[in-house]
Amino acid sequence: MEKKLKQFLDKTFAPYGDFPARADVTKELGANLFEKYKDLKKQGMSDDEAYHATIDSFGDVEEIMEQFPHTDLIGAEKKQESNQEHKSGFGQTLKKTFEQAKSMIGLSRFSGADLAQADLSDSNLVEENFSGSALMEVVFNGSDLTGAIFRGSALKGASFVKANLTNATFAASDLQEVTFKGANLTGSKFKAAALHGATFDDATLNGIEFRHTDLDGISFDNQELDGVVFNASSLKKTSFKNATLRNVSFHHSEVKHTIFDGAKMDKVTYALLKGAEAVLDKVTFI
Repeated sequence: MEKKLKQFLDKTFAPYGDFPARADVTKELGANLFEKYKDLKKQGMSDDEAYHATIDSFGDVEEIMEQFPHTDLIGAEKKQESNQEHKSGFGQTLKKTFEQAKSMIGLSRFSGADLAQADLSDSNLVEENFSGSALMEVVFNGSDLTGAIFRGSALKGASFVKANLTNATFAASDLQEVTFKGANLTGSKFKAAALHGATFDDATLNGIEFRHTDLDGISFDNQELDGVVFNASSLKKTSFKNATLRNVSFHHSEVKHTIFDGAKMDKVTYALLKGAEAVLDKVTFI
């Protein structure tokens, strides 16, 4: 798997050519990705599931590359043989860049905390990075978590009642038995997340993206779903009873055993589901 992750990094960085310190950067990030892969395997994921969850957690390579001052690095590299001071400066710049790049895969200095059972309700946690943290049964009720990042986080039993999770990211995280009751999840992203027993009662579900996510048995009954994307996710016995679906897509998701009794939806959503062999006998159009 290390070889496969190295191939992923080589392909990802290919458009940027042989920039200074590329070998060191890809080696460092490759080691971090392999550690994340091993952790996901320990959580019970298959090889394929752990691999996809790992690369999904990588983040945006353009943002990583923005951390590299290319001109300065080239200059430092050329001078380092004759000037030890420049060599030292290059090393410090590279070290700083590693730290910034690692934050893109959930390894920032704010990640890895053990906050199990903590009460963080009504807190301002905008854009906080909780990647790799132990957050079992943590209470985030009423907190502002706009843009927060949860990558490889252990969140089993956590509570987000009436929290603001606009544009938050949950990737390769354990979200079993988590409650999102009344939470604002507008624009949030769930990637390779485990959601057994999670609840979304009265939550705002506009523009959410679920990718490679286990939603088996989850209830979206009586909910309003607008612009929600279910991409390659598991929806066995997931229930949308009496829900309203507008511009909802189910790309590469198995919907034969998904429950849509009493749901209302637009004709485009209906046509896509019909083509995927969903049971739509008790559905009405908006």
